[in-house]
This record gives sequence, C-alpha cells and structure tokens, in this order.
Amino acid sequence: MSFVKTVASAAILAAAASAADARDQIRVVGSSTVFPFSTTVAEQFGRSTDFQTPVVESTGSGGGLKLFCAGVGTEHPDITNASRRMKAKEFKLCADNGVTEVTEAIIGYDGIVIANAKGGPVLNVTREQLVTALAAQGPLPEMWSDVDPSLPVIKIEVLGPPPSSGTRDAFEELVMHEGCEGAGIACEGITIREDGAYIEAGENDNLIVSKLEANPNAIGVFGFSFLDQNSDVLQGSSVDGVEPTFDNIADGAYPVSRSLYFYIKNAHVGVIPGLQEFADEFMSDAAAGEEGYLVDKGLIPLPEDVFETISGNVKSLSPMTGNEWN
Repeated sequence: MSFVKTVASAAILAAAASAADARDQIRVVGSSTVFPFSTTVAEQFGRSTDFQTPVVESTGSGGGLKLFCAGVGTEHPDITNASRRMKAKEFKLCADNGVTEVTEAIIGYDGIVIANAKGGPVLNVTREQLVTALAAQGPLPEMWSDVDPSLPVIKIEVLGPPPSSGTRDAFEELVMHEGCEGAGIACEGITIREDGAYIEAGENDNLIVSKLEANPNAIGVFGFSFLDQNSDVLQGSSVDGVEPTFDNIADGAYPVSRSLYFYIKNAHVGVIPGLQEFADEFMSDAAAGEEGYLVDKGLIPLPEDVFETISGNVKSLSPMTGNEWN
C-alpha cells in the first residue's frame, strides 16, 4: 500500500510540476533566413487571434534543429525553421530523444545571393570563379582580379554565414561542390578557406548588410529576401550570367537557389495553445500563397499544386517517415 501511495504521490507531484512549467506561448527557433518570414507570421498571428504572439529566435538552421531534436516537453521548442532540409542524422537524433513525429513544411524558395553595396564594383561571377576564390584547397588568391582578369582589382573579402547556418550548407552544396570540377580543384573534402578572405559574420544577416554598407568593396553571402528588402542600398551579382531576381529564382534559372522549411513537433500540438493554428497560418494562402503577405517580404512562392499538398500535410500533421532521403 505504501508503494502505491508513493507512486500516486510522485504522479501528483509530476503533474503539478508539469502544470507549473507549462507555457502558453509558442517557441520557434532556427534559420536566420526564415526568421523574418516567421516573425512576420508570428506578428500577424498575435494581432489576428486570441493567442499570444509566438517567440521567434534566430539560432541558425543547424542550431535550431539541435534544440528542436533535444526532446519533447515545454522546455523544448515547438517549431524550428531551416534554410535547408533536415538531415537524416538529425531525424535520427530527434527519434533517439523521443521526438518521433515531426511534420515537414516547405514554405517557398529563396536564392543565395552574392551582393555588395551600391556604389561598389559590380561583380559578375561564375560558380567556378567563386570556388577558385574561396576554396581552402585552391590557389588562395588575394584579389578578385587574380581569379580572373575580368573581375575587379579589389581584395577578396567575403562576409558570410558560419557552419551552423543552413545558408552556409546550401552555399557549399550549390556553389563549392557544383563548381569545383570546373575550377580544377578536387571536390572531395573541399572546404572554405579560413585565412581571412572569408569572414564568418554570424547568424544575423542584417549585420552583414550594415557591414557591406560600411565597406562597398566587401561581398556578402545571404538570402535573396535580404537583398530584396535592402535593394535601396545593395546590388546583387550575376552568377553564371543570371541575375538574382524574383522571377529567375522562381523559374529555376538562377543557379544558387533552395527550398525553405519549418518543422512541427507534433507531440506539442494540443499542449501548446495555438500551435496548430500558427502552423496553418504559416501555410495559408494569405501568408505563403502566390499573393501572400510573405511574398512582399521576398519569399518566392511554391507552385499552386505543391503549395496545396504541403498545406494539407500541415493541417493533417502528416509525419515524416524517415524515407525522405531515399
């Protein structure tokens, strides 16, 4: 009997602790690229519903997924944003920590741009030239003109995201790994140089923008939305002869483009007030549709049929299966 009483007491204490720890505000972490879109949805959600405005943190895609996959419970985030797809090893980390049901949503597309301040030199580059300029295994040129005489006679100074960033992952995949063979540099094990030519500028893309304004000869690497929102002070560079424009990214002509994601912790739906409603707002036609308010912020919308499918998956909380990488 005493054992039963002890167990019952422990259950009551656990329930009380759970109630005490419960929160009524959605917590979102992850990508700095998705951050402005997620923040816009959170603000709209807070204004238009009776739920509290979600808290959105910019931690980087990798950092956000690490936090998201750490476990189930109110001490862990409900949603993580990512500017790349969750990796298979991250899916396993989630499962190992009890996060067994996760819904994946693609909100739209984004381009990774090479840009600098207006008034600075106009840079028209190929992916091969970018690899030559930035590969640790390459010739380590000091000036852009050392890469190719057609490029400006200015020092190579690139401000870009750190390894924890999904933008960095996508840049390495879409530029470094795609351009290495044409640049005559071994693709296996290729990395970005660490001798000062490439400067890790943190997860705050707005900080990169301000640094570019201060140094017109410096080049920045970040998502198209930040170029779009700062087009009065920044200019984008053509890559492989294609300008980084809304239409070129939408139709796939611009070579450095990727999908943007968010991930829902299904176990938190029904526990954290408004979580399902917030996810539905994010994938609503009013937000991420072709005429949605996120398009005004620089989001490249999905084709209508793809959008409808993903929006439906979010509404039904269709979980990932683990076969997404096959």
